[in-house]
Amino acid sequence: MDQKILELLNGIYPVDFIKVEAVTNEMYRCTATQGEYFARITNYKSHDEQVEEVTYTNYLHKEGLGVSPTIVSINGKEVEKIILNNKEVLTVLYEVAPGKHLARIQWNATVLKELGRQIGKLHRLSRKFEEIHPTRYINDWYQNEEYAFLKYIPEEETKIRAVAQEILTKIKDIPKDNANYGLLHGDLWLENVVVDQDLKLTMVDFQDCEKHFYIFDLAVPIYSAIEYSFVGGGNIIDYGRGITKAIIEGYQEENDIPKEMLEKLPLFIKLKEVFEYSLMHMYWNKDKLTEEQIRIMNHFRMRIERDHSFLDINGLFLK
Repeated sequence: MDQKILELLNGIYPVDFIKVEAVTNEMYRCTATQGEYFARITNYKSHDEQVEEVTYTNYLHKEGLGVSPTIVSINGKEVEKIILNNKEVLTVLYEVAPGKHLARIQWNATVLKELGRQIGKLHRLSRKFEEIHPTRYINDWYQNEEYAFLKYIPEEETKIRAVAQEILTKIKDIPKDNANYGLLHGDLWLENVVVDQDLKLTMVDFQDCEKHFYIFDLAVPIYSAIEYSFVGGGNIIDYGRGITKAIIEGYQEENDIPKEMLEKLPLFIKLKEVFEYSLMHMYWNKDKLTEEQIRIMNHFRMRIERDHSFLDINGLFLK
């Protein structure tokens, strides 16, 4: 398969590829005489959606945000169609992002403050982009299948379904305006950020970009850091409050956050938590769950059913 992809990519890009290796089932690291690249090969989103996404990310790159630019094919296209296993799939080629994924212990308040600053700049540029290029194909968040919680959470889990429905209703009922809602990354967990030695951040994998409340792009990395990156050496509650304060302060250096949206941050973190739980039902084979998968699902069930607050912002200094 890798050899077939190598041949296909060499046929459509002005780059001399030497080696292709799979990173995931849709991302491939490509070594060329000109350097390193990543190819995304997937039909996860439609052609029109991917063209709009690439137009968005290339705009962000040109405006100086840490985002990987795309390589145009010899046909002048940023989203190309190729035939793989007798099926038409879409491919996008990216320059490799400088830096690396940080070790868990390195996701501290200093790094997250810089991430907050970059997210603030991202949202400020997103507003400008949508004025120039009104989006037609990128969905509002609730239109995406991943938010169809009641379709995937089993009917017998009545408590969790009720919580999920309440969260969806509350968020859909929030009045939208240009200050609180627009185009964003949508999946800014820590694996989608690479950092170089000068603390310069690059955001990657905009495949889940969507129109949503901007606060969600802050909720996701806060949730991710608390859930996956805390490795001890202190109190996890203090860690959560410390990184939350840092990421918000960083954001406010580049952009404003309406006070009423800051107060809803725990609600959006709860949305992310239920989102993750619903994905387990969406993608995992319930008849072949591993012991680890069962443990994780039960951990989520207990938190959601008991209405455990993932983050307490009471008394937290917010501008």
